Amino acid sequence: MMYQRSVLSCALVLVVVGLLFEPTFEQPSQPPLGLPAEKAALLDLRSSLGLRGRDWPRKADPCFIWRGVECRNGRVVGINISGFRRTRLGSRNPQFSVNALANLTLLHSFNASNFLLPGSIPDWFGQQLVSLQVLDLTDCSVIGSIPLSLGNSTNLTALYLSHNNITGTIPATLSQLLGLSVLDLSRNRLTGSIPTSFGNLGNLSVIDISGNYLSGSIPPGIGTLLKLQYLNLSSNMLSASIPPQLGNLGSLVDLDLSANLLARSVPADLRGLRNLQRMIVADNLLSGTLPDNLFPTLTQLQAIVLRNNGFSGGLPNMLWSIPKLSLLDVSGNNFTGMLPNSSSNANATAAVFNISRNLFYGGLTPLLGRFSVIDISGNYFEGGVPGYVGTNASLGSNCLQNVKNQRTLTECSSFYSDRGLAFDNFGQPNSTQPPPGNSNKKVIILAAVLGGVGLIVLLVLFCVVLFLCLRKRGTTPQSGVGVGPVTAGSGPPPPGVSINFSSVGDAFTYQQLLQAAGEFNNANLIKNGHSGDLFRGVLENGIPVVIKQIDLSSTKKEAYLQELDFFSKVSHTRFVPLLGHCLENENEKFLVYKYMPNGDLSNSLFKKTSTEDDSLQSLDWITRLKIALGAAEGLSYLHHECNPPHVHRDVQASSILLDDKFEVRLGSLSDVCPQEGDTHQSRITRLLRLPQSSEQGASGSPAALCAYDVYCFGKVLLELVTGKLGISASSDTEVKELLDQILPYISIYDKELVTKIVDPSLIVDEDLLEEVWAMAVVARSCLNPKPSRRPLMRYILKALENPLKVVREDSSGSARLRTASSRGSWNAAVFGSWRSSSEVVTIPGASTTKGEGASGLKHSGTSGSQGSGPNGGGEHSSSRRRHSRDIFPEPSGVHDVEKPDQD
Repeated sequence: MMYQRSVLSCALVLVVVGLLFEPTFEQPSQPPLGLPAEKAALLDLRSSLGLRGRDWPRKADPCFIWRGVECRNGRVVGINISGFRRTRLGSRNPQFSVNALANLTLLHSFNASNFLLPGSIPDWFGQQLVSLQVLDLTDCSVIGSIPLSLGNSTNLTALYLSHNNITGTIPATLSQLLGLSVLDLSRNRLTGSIPTSFGNLGNLSVIDISGNYLSGSIPPGIGTLLKLQYLNLSSNMLSASIPPQLGNLGSLVDLDLSANLLARSVPADLRGLRNLQRMIVADNLLSGTLPDNLFPTLTQLQAIVLRNNGFSGGLPNMLWSIPKLSLLDVSGNNFTGMLPNSSSNANATAAVFNISRNLFYGGLTPLLGRFSVIDISGNYFEGGVPGYVGTNASLGSNCLQNVKNQRTLTECSSFYSDRGLAFDNFGQPNSTQPPPGNSNKKVIILAAVLGGVGLIVLLVLFCVVLFLCLRKRGTTPQSGVGVGPVTAGSGPPPPGVSINFSSVGDAFTYQQLLQAAGEFNNANLIKNGHSGDLFRGVLENGIPVVIKQIDLSSTKKEAYLQELDFFSKVSHTRFVPLLGHCLENENEKFLVYKYMPNGDLSNSLFKKTSTEDDSLQSLDWITRLKIALGAAEGLSYLHHECNPPHVHRDVQASSILLDDKFEVRLGSLSDVCPQEGDTHQSRITRLLRLPQSSEQGASGSPAALCAYDVYCFGKVLLELVTGKLGISASSDTEVKELLDQILPYISIYDKELVTKIVDPSLIVDEDLLEEVWAMAVVARSCLNPKPSRRPLMRYILKALENPLKVVREDSSGSARLRTASSRGSWNAAVFGSWRSSSEVVTIPGASTTKGEGASGLKHSGTSGSQGSGPNGGGEHSSSRRRHSRDIFPEPSGVHDVEKPDQD
């Protein structure tokens, strides 16, 4: 018994000893670091990057203990410091200091993603890291350009440089990396075009160059990359058409070309993308109909996004039979037709269907039962809403029965009658007569009493207006810039009241204009405007002109009368000159304007340098500021020197015309009208005015408020600062998305933030950067969601005349940043609005889209504007500087307010 216990005790001791000394008895799976030079290099890298001892302990063997170090046969082959934290000392001055990597001659992988490396990629990366296969610098705050020498790293298979501030062009030398499988350059500030030589990278499976400022066309050679599975070129400025060669990418799973300037139609060749699961071409300039033979072979599609283009026609029938389709978004186009009267057995879980803002009509069909989230708003559907539509559906702005927020009877009836179709009249008979009864007698009596009272009130108001008009007759109106103010009745002239045509240019004959515009052929068509088609022309005397052809069958008569009436009363250097008119045809009118050699801002901000390539040249900052000043000067005249104040209502880049010296001439004046509810007298006159065009069109017209002009002008300023085309012409939803991305980087307290959104093509020094910063701050104040908090246009003009006064704290009045005084004061209307609206910069979505309300605008005089710099915008500017006391008036009753850091 004792013997057995002894044997058992010895066995237990041996087991314990074996467990304690197990590492000693086993052979190591990985030998220790062999080369002292590599150990010294790692210690040097540890020091230069400020890595913590807990991650890389100095006395331990790097191959065994150091986190993120991979060794093979005693040599370092991989380093992964992704997400590492620096020491307190190292985090004070982080730098891209990795020179020690040059001594790790067998290094295959370097991953520093999400680790701060501010600085440029060293040129020696491509010369000395010859064994490197994977380089990951995602979100490292890298700046500068991609070194040309990186093309010498011919062993690279994956290159990740996304989410940085890399500038310059994509070097063509990257096409030497024939083994490259993944190329991710997204979310940077790259410019230029995509190298055509990328077609040589036959092993690429992933290309992501989204979120840059690339221009030019998509190289057709990309269609030869037969291993490509993921192609994302979104959020750039790529133009031309979608190359049909992309249809050869049979392995492609994900295609995203959204948010570019791609035009023309979708090529039918894309039917070759048999493995495609996501097709996203939203937010472009694509047009035409979708090819009928596009979708039959794309049976793997799960998401189709064609949002915000110019597509027309119907949706192909094969689209509805794609079995795995879970997202269909074709909103914001001109698609039309009826939904197919069929259902689908496909699973409706999480399926999204968005065909809003199109021209679909007819009744709702069982097809909608396939989808769980539905948006059919902004169409012309009629009839009732079936139960299979569900509760998670947006149905507004249609012609549906018993649903709120539908179109008017006039809109719906007109739409259906134009197409030769019958409208169901919202399910009601054309006219109904209620049966007589006692309740009707009470209604009749009440209506008679109220009608009598209303008649008396109207007579009193008429007498008051008549008295005011007689008293004002003979008085001299206040003078404006070169012309007297517009009178209160300056809306579209009522029937029977003639316009003084002698003050609106020459009267041309139809034959003269027909000859000048080359019989109005499409070759001379500039664009189709909302108030008429614009054509280039040359008069008999050789003067180039722009002729607006107005078809009264599709345009309201009051629009061109309102514009003629406006020009008969207003003459200002900031409005496009009206040279004449032709009114001899009953259903067709013509207005003749002076030709603007530089077009409008939307096509002059970036222009092609030559017809041989697609490179673009952008306007310099001096010219951009000069344009902003000119537009502000014209709007300030409308708001503050016309009586009553007038509203432009169509302020966007395309309405800012530019002459040969880039002086601004405001166009699109057919919507100009007096501001709503400005004075007691204007309210009375509107009550008694003869019938005129309604403020609400088929899709709703902008509110006639000066604050609305200010909001739109803020979008134009953002376009000048960021270089992002189309901001001022974007829809509400698009603007909200853009502002959520841009406004967090605009703060009156931090100049460096704005560099993240400034147009990368701008070359500005430190002083000019302050002016860019100031314009961004002004833009943000204009975009305040509360109309009453937006600055007046005359203050905006003064701020742009001396932009440095806006952002420099030592300017006069800067101690009064957030005053509680009235809106009439400079500090409340300008600094109070700008600083309070610019304080919060870390919360995306802090801004909202336009929300209109009443605005207490006042009257004041303005004068000329000037450009930036000592010369005021160059030799062609008609501007001049003002004294600081004129720019920053000190209103009475303003209380000092502490600066934010003293709150």
